[in-house]
Amino acid sequence: MGKLEEVPLEVLRQRESKWLDMLNNWDKWMAKKHKKIRLRCQKGIPPSLRGRAWQYLSGGKVKLQQNPGKFDELDMSPGDPKWLDVIERDLHRQFPFHEMFVSRGGHGQQDLFRVLKAYTLYRPEEGYCQAQAPIAAVLLMHMPAEQAFWCLVQICEKYLPGYYSEKLEAIQLDGEILFSLLQKVSPVAHKHLSRQKIDPLLYMTEWFMCAFSRTLPWSSVLRVWDMFFCEGVKIIFRVGLVLLKHALGSPEKVKACQGQYETIERLRSLSPKIMQEAFLVQEVVELPVTERQIEREHLIQLRRWQETRGELQCRSPPRLHGAKAILDAEPGPRPTLQPSPSIRLPPDALLPGSRAKPRLPMQVQKEQRKQTKASGQQDKTLAPNQALMVAAAGDACPPQHMPPKDPVPQDPVPQDLAPQDSAHHHSQESLTSQESEDTYL
Repeated sequence: MGKLEEVPLEVLRQRESKWLDMLNNWDKWMAKKHKKIRLRCQKGIPPSLRGRAWQYLSGGKVKLQQNPGKFDELDMSPGDPKWLDVIERDLHRQFPFHEMFVSRGGHGQQDLFRVLKAYTLYRPEEGYCQAQAPIAAVLLMHMPAEQAFWCLVQICEKYLPGYYSEKLEAIQLDGEILFSLLQKVSPVAHKHLSRQKIDPLLYMTEWFMCAFSRTLPWSSVLRVWDMFFCEGVKIIFRVGLVLLKHALGSPEKVKACQGQYETIERLRSLSPKIMQEAFLVQEVVELPVTERQIEREHLIQLRRWQETRGELQCRSPPRLHGAKAILDAEPGPRPTLQPSPSIRLPPDALLPGSRAKPRLPMQVQKEQRKQTKASGQQDKTLAPNQALMVAAAGDACPPQHMPPKDPVPQDPVPQDLAPQDSAHHHSQESLTSQESEDTYL
């Protein structure tokens, strides 16, 4: 096992707080701050939030919301006996020293069986591939069975499509892509492998199909998966290129591998130094291999495949490079806002679509304007306290939420109470307006 990176407790708490805020506002962060998410994944997801973060990054959370009860339906189905026997034989081989999978028939092996069986029913044309078992096992260490199932679906369909099909054509194509990229990253290693005619499938199949879960130390596996869920398959390519570069990238190391057997053994028993968490992550982050380069090489290798072998038999969906591309392809459900009015209309105001009141004759309108003007001048001649009493006692337009009172004689309103009533009324209007604004924001 690799040595864990020693991080101060205060720094871990700050990371956890930032990740919690990000997960609680996931859509906003993915829309505007995707680069910050990538940087945080490169630093490592806090262990307490890793399972939840993987669900959000992979889009497994969205798939679960879009398919409520689907996993339970698949779990209750009997399944194909052809796949059930193969799955049963593979259960005890997955992380046999981990507490979840150490005992036969334990809850870990039971959940692993449920997830793998459900996938054979979800994609019967693909069935089961042995490389899916360690992938599902790592997921189950961080989340319940249903969430692990949907993350597995996303890995098989979005991150590594076609990897687990019967003919393994997608992994063969990616092997040629890896070998072509190696010529630019480490010409020495590329020349050595080419001279000895070592097919990429001999050393990279388990790396790629298991996402290095059976190759690297555990701490390095988690860091690689954090970046893989965020940035996509280019992280798998980068890790493979870094391992090849540091295992066979110098004349001294090449001299120690005179034949195919020695070279394969060197790649199967890698030096602990190059797999150490801090060293490996730094090398992977700095390696200049982009999605565009991978896709360009994919088109080149696909053209060569068609020229030499014909058309592909497995038509897998296009590969999506990371969390942003997956979210754009499958946006999650958004809650509908319930608007509340921010403008309060008087009782006699006309709403859109309502019929207008009959228009009064011009002579009547002039008389009404004269009366309004005269009453306004009369209010100006009153003393300030008297005007305030008149406004409080003779409110011609009560608020909508208060029924009009019967015109019964009332005692004059005390001067010290009138301003308080008016202030209370305005504060209620302001609060209502603020509440509606919060609703839209």
